[in-house]
Amino acid sequence: MWFMRQAGRYLPEYRAVRERHGLLEICKKPELAAEVTVTAAEKLGVDAAIIFADLLLPLEPMGMKLRFEAGEGPVIEEPLRTEKQIARLKTDGAGELGFVAEAIRRVRKHFAGKLPVIGFAGAPFTLASYMIEGGGSRHYVATKSLMASAPELWAGLMDKLCAVLEPYLLAQVEAGAEAIQLFDSWAGCLAADDYARQVLPYSRRLIQAVQARGVPVIHFATNSAGLLGAMQEAGAEVLGVDWRLPLARAWEEVGFRPAIQGNLDPVALFAPAAELRRRVEAVLEQAGGRPGHIFNLGHGILPETPVENVQAVVRWVHEISATQQERLRSRHG
Repeated sequence: MWFMRQAGRYLPEYRAVRERHGLLEICKKPELAAEVTVTAAEKLGVDAAIIFADLLLPLEPMGMKLRFEAGEGPVIEEPLRTEKQIARLKTDGAGELGFVAEAIRRVRKHFAGKLPVIGFAGAPFTLASYMIEGGGSRHYVATKSLMASAPELWAGLMDKLCAVLEPYLLAQVEAGAEAIQLFDSWAGCLAADDYARQVLPYSRRLIQAVQARGVPVIHFATNSAGLLGAMQEAGAEVLGVDWRLPLARAWEEVGFRPAIQGNLDPVALFAPAAELRRRVEAVLEQAGGRPGHIFNLGHGILPETPVENVQAVVRWVHEISATQQERLRSRHG
């Protein structure tokens, strides 16, 4: 088990680092990114460390200006709205992101094989939506309008994103990432047909590039209940499921073929201990002790989450899972 956003603002150690350094500065200084990655993994006792980075880092080498506003999140200056803007995007700058690979190398060296390191990137659709909308969005009007009105232009944008993301991910693999998570965080806003025609091929391209290096991929999206079948076609070894769909139903829908990751509601971490444990047990019960379940939240840890609740979930998952496995062994042995 591990947590999305496990090195986040809920941790006092991370907040202390943020008092001295901005978000992008932490991402771009491998010693800082490695420090917050290691601190979180060791404090929580999880089974994997996901490298501290940001989904939007690839936008800068493509020629876009990115900043983070307090309380607002990421802001993209001059969002993509014209063919000329898309034509100007650069695709040869993935090497400028080498600080992420260096941070992975540092974390690998620290753990010396005792804990695996997960690398990641935003999927092409999610990055494109940020580039077009200029930040987060509720309805993705500009993004969907471009997809519908200019499919060739959309395809060109997705190709450019893949041209940057593929070497970026492979550099993480070469640095020692033992799994990659592809975050298509906002793909759940799409109709299944739009996803299958205009998003799936590009996610599959990146997944296959990573798999060709012998590294498994976790494919995650929120609000993806209507897309699970199409996401499965992208071919990742693991599908991440958010909390809106019961884990058992999601796994059954994809025929128990890929492994599955999820899917505790992040807000459950604010609940009293007895209720939180009940919810953890419910997720594990739905997984049924089958091989291939990675316990995680249905999205990232929220900023005000009590750290002790996160630590308790780790203890409970390890304890309950061990009991489940012992029960299964005695039943079959």
